[in-house]
Amino acid sequence: MDKPVCFIDTDSDGKLCVQQSALQILQQIQQPVVVVAVVGLYRTGKSYLMNRLAGKQTGFALGSTIESKTKGIWMWCVPHPTEAGTTLVLLDTEGLGDVDKGDPKHDTNIFCLAVLLSSTLVYNSRGTIDNKAIMDLHEFVKFFPTFIWAVRDFTLELKVDDKDVTEDEYLDFALKLKHGTSRSVMEYNFPRECIQKFFPSRKCFTFPFPTAPEKMSCLESLDVAAISFEFLKVTDHFCKFVFRDSSVKRLKDGYTVTGRVLGHLAKTYVDTISSGSVPCLENAVIAMAMIENEAAVKVGLQVYQSGMEKLKVSFPLELKDVSSKHQHLSSTATQAFMKRSFRDTDGKHLKSLEFSADRSSCLLHVTSRNSSYMEQTGCDHLDRRFSTLALEIHFPAEFSTSLDQTHLSEQTVKLFDGYVCQNEQASKKQCEKILSSLSAPIMKKLKQGFYAKPGGYDLFCKDLEVIGKKYNSQAKKQVKAKEVLDEFLKQKSVDSKAILQVDKKLTVKEKKIREEKEKAALLKQEIEANKEKQRQLEEKMEAERQSNEERMRQMEEKMDEEMRLQREEAECAMDSKLREQADLMQKGFKEKADRMRQEMREFKRRTAEAENNRAKEFALILENAKRRHEEEMALMMQNHREQMMEMRSTENPMARIMQHHKEQMMAIFTPRVHSPEECCIS
Repeated sequence: MDKPVCFIDTDSDGKLCVQQSALQILQQIQQPVVVVAVVGLYRTGKSYLMNRLAGKQTGFALGSTIESKTKGIWMWCVPHPTEAGTTLVLLDTEGLGDVDKGDPKHDTNIFCLAVLLSSTLVYNSRGTIDNKAIMDLHEFVKFFPTFIWAVRDFTLELKVDDKDVTEDEYLDFALKLKHGTSRSVMEYNFPRECIQKFFPSRKCFTFPFPTAPEKMSCLESLDVAAISFEFLKVTDHFCKFVFRDSSVKRLKDGYTVTGRVLGHLAKTYVDTISSGSVPCLENAVIAMAMIENEAAVKVGLQVYQSGMEKLKVSFPLELKDVSSKHQHLSSTATQAFMKRSFRDTDGKHLKSLEFSADRSSCLLHVTSRNSSYMEQTGCDHLDRRFSTLALEIHFPAEFSTSLDQTHLSEQTVKLFDGYVCQNEQASKKQCEKILSSLSAPIMKKLKQGFYAKPGGYDLFCKDLEVIGKKYNSQAKKQVKAKEVLDEFLKQKSVDSKAILQVDKKLTVKEKKIREEKEKAALLKQEIEANKEKQRQLEEKMEAERQSNEERMRQMEEKMDEEMRLQREEAECAMDSKLREQADLMQKGFKEKADRMRQEMREFKRRTAEAENNRAKEFALILENAKRRHEEEMALMMQNHREQMMEMRSTENPMARIMQHHKEQMMAIFTPRVHSPEECCIS
């Protein structure tokens, strides 16, 4: 993008809406995204910082009057300057506190969206970090991503108790808690506790004035020489920190957010807010999962279908070649599905996407925890102010991401059957073409009546035998070779019978023997054709068995990876809590540290329970997948048995015919002893 575009705006009714043009841009971004959003009071220089992150002097509009310049949320997608294969998405938000907005909830909604969509949030304020700044920020605090506090126009010395401190130490000092249990102390501590709790990763930058006050209105067009060196120095450090430490946007279990997914999330959040409901991360993820999983199936099928369409050009092929390609493409399609699919909870998506109704307690459900705490401390008014944000951010511990691709596998099996059928049709045409060419001379002789003479039957049979040998040589690898030959011989048996009846060279008995012999040959050919069908069925069953084993292997790998990510997240959260507890103990807040210890014990219990439930869920999913495969194999085996029975029922009459044929042949070549009566008659 060469310039920012409006991402989220308000419609004529004053409701937030996502711009379709911005969604189309995000849809094209398949790379992971680092999302940096800036929020703060209007006319505090937010847009300037975002332009610098984009590596430009201009881009996001800078306001030079008392009117807020940026409206809604604007987006600028640029290649990440230091991380290859990653896109940097910059979100510049409408300034908070603009009195002309009218709707007091508008600021909250904009802030909520910035928090939910970003992986790094920059809070831009002016002057110093005083109690008012902290209380203003607390109005919006619930759960934040990586947090940067940018203090603009900072004029104080970085000293605490006459000692030099860093910018981060200055921020920690501003968030320092007071000892005591009075109402005023509780009101003072509560927003600081919230910020400390939900900003486990905090960074502070203090920016001096960039230039003289009279030049501020044209900051974006100023020459570098006209801007304060110290300001440029801090800005450079700020940009380098964002590029180095801002992580890729991720959801629960480490699911990487791409531009496409970011668009889904934004649309879901905005639609929820516009409907008057509370934006809930879990609901947004579920909605996004439905979209992504449906798209994942399409992607997997497209991978499979495109590969098979290329193979189709070479039809007809041996079944083993088609089966081998099916196995390879089925595995590739499953990989493509798993790469994109997300949170398929019941092990049966993509038919119904029935998400588990049993949700365990969330890791970060702040409202429920803090409400009881504020009732104890008497902070009712803060509770009311805090609840206006109403960001119900759920991270359910048992939100499965099993990625069952049952629907995908069913679709690929159906497609495979279709391609096998097309290959058979192509083989049949090819075989019929070969027979048509080989049988052209015999067909010409039939029309000319060549075989309608004594000895014509034997000539006809010899010609058919020659055709059969040549055909078997040319069509021996065709899947329909035996079946087409069987059909051809059955058709020619009509001509054979007619020729046999008019052949005066043969006696009645010899004709009968020839007829029985021909029937036996036809039955033998039919059984060979049936055996070939049976062999092909077994080959298909084996191909599907191997494909299913590969799918199961990929599923188990994915589940193991999800379990690993879940454990890592739990360990990271526990480390954060341990650091927080140690800090409380060091600063003399023993009661709070003890309460923190209880929270950690409860956290460990929930984590262990969630991991155990996840393991059980995964085991059930694998068991169901295996059961479904066994049912499919059982059905194919049933078909196999029925075909075998049919073949045996065909073989028995053939055995009798062959025995009768032998008896007839013996009668011909064995001298017969005539009775006296027959001698007299003769």
